[in-house]
Amino acid sequence: MRAMILAAGLGTRLRPLTESRPKALVEIGGRTLLEITLARLRDSGIRDVIINAHHFAGMIRDYLESHKNFGMNLVISIEEVLLDTGGGLKQAAYFFLEHSAGREEPFLLHNVDVISTIDLERMLQFHTEHQPLATLAVQQRKTSRYLLFQESSELCGRRLGQDSASELVRPSQPVQALAFCGIHVISPRFLTMMSEEGAFSIIPSYLRLAALGEKILGFRADEYYWRDLGTPENVAQAAADLQQKAILPIDRPAEREQN
Repeated sequence: MRAMILAAGLGTRLRPLTESRPKALVEIGGRTLLEITLARLRDSGIRDVIINAHHFAGMIRDYLESHKNFGMNLVISIEEVLLDTGGGLKQAAYFFLEHSAGREEPFLLHNVDVISTIDLERMLQFHTEHQPLATLAVQQRKTSRYLLFQESSELCGRRLGQDSASELVRPSQPVQALAFCGIHVISPRFLTMMSEEGAFSIIPSYLRLAALGEKILGFRADEYYWRDLGTPENVAQAAADLQQKAILPIDRPAEREQN
């Protein structure tokens, strides 16, 4: 299985932490967000990873080289213009399509600025059992942007904010509003169905395809720890959670390679 880490964002909400470095190199407990994400992937058996970069891209490249890629097979996808989640994945599609060679082996897409204990292997198993176009990790919690799901866990719309009107792409009653966790398992055929061009979010692509009858499923991750690391306050809280062992420590990839 292969994976992509979304790390190209400007990290504006993380300022001043990102004034002289990309958000991927912001640290929690002495470890960068990029290292933590790579360790999570490696612990799930993933060694082949592509990382998109834009803001301070050279620093990310130098950082990985100085750590010998943490013993993994890493590729950097440089974005001269910020492409957002969908555009970034589309630029990196070759990394997965060349490997799949007609097979339906899914891949994982993971935001660098989230930290969680979500069981990635269990999520992959869920995806394999149900064979959707994509599986999205979701939780029942407050957010500014909700995804809407049918009772069958299929994506059917979205809603901005708690009290906004729902945007349904397929008829459904009732619907459940859930918060997306920034972690996806995606079938490679999705890459050939992305008709959007330039810079675009991946969520409208999911909604467009759900409206056409494609199956996009929500994987319930309510039982797991999860935190968005988009602000200095959330980074500080995650560091406190780590110290209090609310987040289980993960072995460093380089250390595991040496042992």
